[in-house]
Amino acid sequence: MTAGNWQWNMEGQQSVARFAGNRLTLRCDPTARTIHIERREPSASTQFSGSATLTVRTQSQTRVFAAIPQGGAVTVSLAARDPLLDAMAFTRGRFAVEASGMPTLYVPSWTEVSRVIEDCR
Repeated sequence: MTAGNWQWNMEGQQSVARFAGNRLTLRCDPTARTIHIERREPSASTQFSGSATLTVRTQSQTRVFAAIPQGGAVTVSLAARDPLLDAMAFTRGRFAVEASGMPTLYVPSWTEVSRVIEDCR
């Protein structure tokens, strides 16, 4: 398990959960009914110049995304009803997030994950 905790807050009208500071962020866009997953490594100076990928692995699903590089982070967006989100919320204890050029995060599936998902539905 990667060291760190989840923290949940409302930021404006958006429900946001952050793991280990800003290493992983789940953000609900209630207008579009989408959840943005952002993977960042604050201690690294990773800058992307081309394509990037983000992979989410749960007990029941694995999905690889073409991610959007944004500075030192990569982001993907999912519809709020995407089954992968349920797999993240209900996986057995933890899920993994892999991103181009960053260490894999092994993240606990705490209530903050479910809170963002439910707030977006």
